[in-house]
Amino acid sequence: MSSVTLVKKQAEFILKNAFLRPLVLPVAKTFTYLSGYREMGLKLDDLLWEENPAVQKAISRLPVEESYARNYRIITSHQLAVSIDVLPSNKAIQPSEDVPYLTPYILEAEAEIAEKESLNNSVVA
Repeated sequence: MSSVTLVKKQAEFILKNAFLRPLVLPVAKTFTYLSGYREMGLKLDDLLWEENPAVQKAISRLPVEESYARNYRIITSHQLAVSIDVLPSNKAIQPSEDVPYLTPYILEAEAEIAEKESLNNSVVA
């Protein structure tokens, strides 16, 4: 099973579990806030490791507008890092804006890679 697919299944399990949800959700929200990536103008999917073949395939499938927006956010965050600064709170990414734009494409790419792998490893009797 691939990495993003596994994380998605674990997150769904935690969110459905009546015991784990109230324990994990506040910790996750606090961790997200303290990580500071939104203050750098980034969304969570901008932080994913690009050297993964599934992520590379997903990035290539992004619509042009989303690809430009992603590149702009990454360039902005690099500039902020160089200048040792963060965005003002009115320009930082809000939690409602931090939606997974790349994750659906990654899940699709990982499913295709897993299918190809199983077909390549199948034995014809």
